[in-house]
Amino acid sequence: MSIITGVLVLLSVIGIMTLFTFKAPNGKKAVSALSGAACATFLPQAFLSYAIGGVFNVEFAKQIGNTMGSLGGLAAGTLVPLAFGISPVFAILLGVSLLKVKLLPAFIAAYLISFLIKWLQKKVTDGLDLIVIVLVGPMLVNLIANLISPGVLFILHVIGTSVTTATQGNPIFMGAILGMIIPIVGMTPLSSMVLTSLIGLTGVPMAIGALGCTGNSFLNFTLFRKLKFGDFSTTLAVTIEPLTQIDIIAANPIPIFLTNAFAGAVNGIIITMFGLVINVTGMATPWAGLIVAFGFNPAIKTLEAVLLILINSTIWGYLGGLMFKHFDIHTVAEIRDEHQTEEKTVASVKA
Repeated sequence: MSIITGVLVLLSVIGIMTLFTFKAPNGKKAVSALSGAACATFLPQAFLSYAIGGVFNVEFAKQIGNTMGSLGGLAAGTLVPLAFGISPVFAILLGVSLLKVKLLPAFIAAYLISFLIKWLQKKVTDGLDLIVIVLVGPMLVNLIANLISPGVLFILHVIGTSVTTATQGNPIFMGAILGMIIPIVGMTPLSSMVLTSLIGLTGVPMAIGALGCTGNSFLNFTLFRKLKFGDFSTTLAVTIEPLTQIDIIAANPIPIFLTNAFAGAVNGIIITMFGLVINVTGMATPWAGLIVAFGFNPAIKTLEAVLLILINSTIWGYLGGLMFKHFDIHTVAEIRDEHQTEEKTVASVKA
C-alpha cells in the first residue's frame, strides 16, 4: 500500500509543478531558477564528491563537492529573486539568509517573498529600500521556509518510504518499481539525488537509481530528437542533466514521464538481474552515477548491463516518438515566446 501511496504522491507533485509552471505568476522563470540552483549545487556534489572524490579518492574534490551540495538553499534563494528582476544585492541578501535551508523550502519561500521585495522596490525610496528590505526580507523568508519545511520533508518521506518498501519485496518487482520512480523524480524539482540521500539508499537499489537515470538520459536523447522539443543543444542538455530542461519537461509530462516510466521499469529489472551495487548514497544522477558504478562493480559486468540499458532505452525512445508523434507538445520555442510575451506585458504595464 505504501508503494501505491508513494507513486500517487509523486504523480501529484508532478501535476502540481506542471500547473505551477504554466499558471503561477512568473512560474516558468521560477522553475528555471530552481533548475539552475539544483544544477549549481547537487550536480557538482555528485561529480566532485563521489565520482572524483570517492572513486579516485581525491579528498580535496570531495570537500568542495560536499560544500557545494549543502548550498541549495542559498542558490535557490538567490536565483529565484533574480528571475523576478529583483536587484542582485537584494537577491543575494535573501539567498545568504537561506544558507542553512534545504533547496525546496528555500525555493518556495523565495518565490513567495519575491513578490513583496518587488513591491518594496517600487514603493520605497532608493537608499531607504535597502534598510527596509534588510529588516523585513531575511526574517520573513526564513519564517516561511521554516513553516513549510516539515510539509516538504513529509512529502519526501512518503515517496522515500515507497522506495524503501519496494526494496524489501520481490527483487524483480523492486527493480521495476525503483527503475520507474527514481529516474522520474530526477526530472522533477524533488531531485533524485536529494531523495536517495535523504533515505540513505545504497547497494542494488542505489545502482538502480544511478544507472536508471543514465538509461533515461539515453532515452531522452532519442525522444527529444524524435518529438523535436527543441534544437540539438536542448537534446544534448537533457541527456547530460535533465534538471537543465525542467521547464520543457514540466510542459510535456505525459509523453516524457510515461515513456521514461516504462523504460525505467525494464532498466531496473536489468540492473537487478546483474546484481550491480553502489555503496554510497545520493548517486541518482546520469553520468556521475555511471562512473561510480564502475568503482563498485566488475568492469565487464557493468559494461554488459549498461549496453543492455542503452539498447532498451533507445528502443523506448523510438517507441515514445511513434506513440506521441501526433500528441500536442510544447516546444522550447513556444516557451521562449511565452517568456518574451510576459516580459513585454510587464514592461508595458510599467510604462
